[in-house]
Order: sequence, then structure tokens, then C-alpha cells
Amino acid sequence: MSSLPTGAAPEGHFITRIGWLRAAVLGANDGLLSVASLLVGVSAASLGRSQLILTGVAGIVAGAMSMAAGEYVSVSSQADSEAADLARERTELAEHPEEERRELAAIYIRRGLSKELAIEVAEALSAHDEVEAHARDELGINEHSAARPVQAALASAASFIAGGITPLLAVMLVPEPLVLPALVIVTILMLAVLGASGARAGGARIVPAMMRVVLWGSLAMAITFGTGRLFHATV
Repeated sequence: MSSLPTGAAPEGHFITRIGWLRAAVLGANDGLLSVASLLVGVSAASLGRSQLILTGVAGIVAGAMSMAAGEYVSVSSQADSEAADLARERTELAEHPEEERRELAAIYIRRGLSKELAIEVAEALSAHDEVEAHARDELGINEHSAARPVQAALASAASFIAGGITPLLAVMLVPEPLVLPALVIVTILMLAVLGASGARAGGARIVPAMMRVVLWGSLAMAITFGTGRLFHATV
């Protein structure tokens, strides 16, 4: 009978990062692009550095709170749905245990196991933890994908602030006549870095992720720049 090798290093899987990775990457990109686009639009309207700094700070604070609240509400709704499904599953297991076990075996049969082996696996897993077995294999809920509202909210807010600080620092440190081109250059570079970082952390291809983020980020800045110019011309 074969056994697992002792002393082997555990495999690392990217799915274990999904709880915080989505919120962190989304928050950082949103913070960088939202604040940078806002500053580009205001700069195109020919307002001074003090107005730009005030706009950037307000954008970071408002955006971070909005991201945190949005993620918390969204992920809380997911958590509520998961809790309701688990409660329903516990009731069904208590009232119809044999039927639920046959349902679990049917899942394993569809995955390629023979009927005899599927029944044996279903019985063994049910004896160990039947709720966990049904949650994982019937509902698709596991410890790595389970909704965590507070974690998602904090990750979104912190990453939004981290992303939004970069264009704000460009406004504060670069000579005023160079603020607009510096904003654009710094933002595009940081978008590329974030795209590559998110792809690497998630195990995806780096170049397509970078191109996608830079393309849409540049489009957003171009639109806000045009809006700022139009506002300045109207005034």
C-alpha cells in the first residue's frame, strides 16, 4: 500500500489567495486610476497645485470609504447566501440523510468514479464531516473561497489608499508646469506594475494583464482630460 512521502513541501496554490487578492488588486487599480484621472481632469482645467492636492486627498478619502463599504456590503451578501445554503443543507441532512448521501455519491459518479467507489467515498466523507462534504462538493463552498466581508473591506480600503497616494505624490513633488505630464507618465508606469503584480500573484500571464490595465487606464485619463479641457474652455 502506497503512502504519501514524508517531509515533502506542501503545494502552493493561487486559489488560497482569492479571498484578499481580488479586493486588493481591484482596490489598488481603482485608487490609482480614480485619483489620477481626477487629477488629470482637474489639471486640464488649469487649476493650481493647492486645488489639485485638495482634490487628490478628497478623492482618496472618499474612494477608500466607498470601496470598503461596497466590498463589505457585496461580500456580506455573498456570506449571507452561503450561510442560508448551509443552513438548508443541514436541515436536509437531518431529515433525509440517505437521500443526501445518494446525492453526494451521484456527484462523484459524474466526476468519473464507479458507482461502488462513489458510494464508498460518500459514506466515508459523510462519516468524517457530512456538512463539509456537501458544502464543498455540492455547493462549492470551501475555506479558500468562503466570503469574508471584513477582510475584503479592509483590503479594498488599504489598497485604494496605496494606489491613490502615488499620483498625489507626483502632484506634490513635481514642479507645477510638469504636473500634467508627470501624472500621466507615473500613472501609466504604476498601472503596468500593478497589472504585472496582480497577474503574478494570481498565476496569470503577465503581458496581457499589463496591456489590458494600461489600455483602459489610458482611455480613462484621456476622457477625463478632455472633460477638463472642455470645462476650462466653457468657463
